[in-house]
Amino acid sequence: MATWKTLLLQDSASPLMEQLSFFHDHTLLILVIITILVGQLMMSLFFNKFSHRLLLEDQIIEIVWTMLPAITLIFIALPSLRLIYILDEINNPLITIKSIGHQWYWSYEYSDFKNIEFDSYMIPISEMNSFNFRLLDVDNRIMIPFDSQIRMLITAADVIHSWTIPALGVKIDATPGRLNQITFSVNRISLFYGQCSEICGANHSFMPIVIESIPPKYFINWISKSLV
Repeated sequence: MATWKTLLLQDSASPLMEQLSFFHDHTLLILVIITILVGQLMMSLFFNKFSHRLLLEDQIIEIVWTMLPAITLIFIALPSLRLIYILDEINNPLITIKSIGHQWYWSYEYSDFKNIEFDSYMIPISEMNSFNFRLLDVDNRIMIPFDSQIRMLITAADVIHSWTIPALGVKIDATPGRLNQITFSVNRISLFYGQCSEICGANHSFMPIVIESIPPKYFINWISKSLV
């Protein structure tokens, strides 16, 4: 979970987020190299008259600074396209969960099981316990088995919302009248927090998302109790 001192991305908890982190580091390295080269070039223009004339009149330099950006874009575009296809891939999901955005809460349906439906509201500050996180904890968490493929079907009942879990690399719009889907798997047992990332009205910042990743046997027990 992000804290006040978090400067970089959250620690990845899914293969999708690992790939996003790798691409972030790859692109950041290219940007650092470009910044250093351009900075050095500008400094040389300030203090070296010969380099100033060379850069303005030399055709070889013009060819170089035309080709280098094109090559740089290729090194950024190819991993980016690969990542887009990975994020859109649907891999034989074990469980399907439907999420419906409302103003201002989420409701969930476990489509593979009967009669498992619930609403998830943010816990008010007046009802919080000492272990709860302000504006992030909910009364009903999404329970999933870890290391399993989960498919989320996302829609909305009123306005556009956005179902987002940063640690899992998941962000997908909940649009009224449309059904979007995404798959992910969680590679560790933990709690994962997210929030609606679309400005959806006055209480937009008060509809958090909490996923609890648990061992499969505990998930089966939870399903059994919920069906009773």
